[in-house]
Amino acid sequence: MHESHAVTILARRFPAKRAFITGAGSGLGRAFAAELAAAGWQLGLLDVSAGRLTAVEAELGGAGTSVSCYAGDVANESFVAGSITDFASRAGGLDLMINNAGVAAAGPIESTPAADWRWIVDINLLGVVWGCQAAAVSMRQARSGLILNIASSAGFASAPQMSAYNATKAAVISLSETLAAELSGTGVQVSVAMPGFFRTALLETLRAPPEASGLARRLMQGSRYDAGEAARAILAAAAGRTLYVVWPREYRWAWRLKRFFPLWFLRRLETLRDAQLAR
Repeated sequence: MHESHAVTILARRFPAKRAFITGAGSGLGRAFAAELAAAGWQLGLLDVSAGRLTAVEAELGGAGTSVSCYAGDVANESFVAGSITDFASRAGGLDLMINNAGVAAAGPIESTPAADWRWIVDINLLGVVWGCQAAAVSMRQARSGLILNIASSAGFASAPQMSAYNATKAAVISLSETLAAELSGTGVQVSVAMPGFFRTALLETLRAPPEASGLARRLMQGSRYDAGEAARAILAAAAGRTLYVVWPREYRWAWRLKRFFPLWFLRRLETLRDAQLAR
């Protein structure tokens, strides 16, 4: 499906056009909001930063989009559930749930602090769980909807020096597969996105030692893709009713190689990592 038609296809499936997005204040979440707002969707936007939400609301609301903002932490179960329930009540239902909020941590496993593990698990994994739980309740009742979870290619690539990030993203992939099976036959679709590197704001809150931080920044800055392209491509794939969304195209080969030749893939990844560190 051509990416320009993705939002149109979703609107045909969900004519009420009601979407809730976490991590909507910047990066990929903000790009999702912009794409949907341009097509007249009602939006519920959650972000930890009230300031970023105010800026997004001014930008999108000024264009005539109905926007409800919820400033708070996705790690807070009751806050996430209450925000989604409130938006669904105001909008008369929920059609699209995008669990996008995420953070990053890097460094050797033996030196990654326990506090960083708890921080990233609370946001990257449990934040998605809370969003899935609340959305599934509403969507099961309506027998319609799409839950789109944003994982990462890190969830299958398992690159060295990224244990905490890799583990949470792998868990989101597994969670999405499980949820898809549980919701089979209910009219609710589940998709999980596994994007590769693209230019975004993810590294603004990165917790990592200098060496690992520098490598991550070089890889992200070297990407030719931005958040807008990522949002359009992911929505296009989800509109096509696929469970797995691997993007950009070149990462699909990595996905296949990891599944069929896992040990070769991991050795190759170590070689590539060493070459990057030597730069």
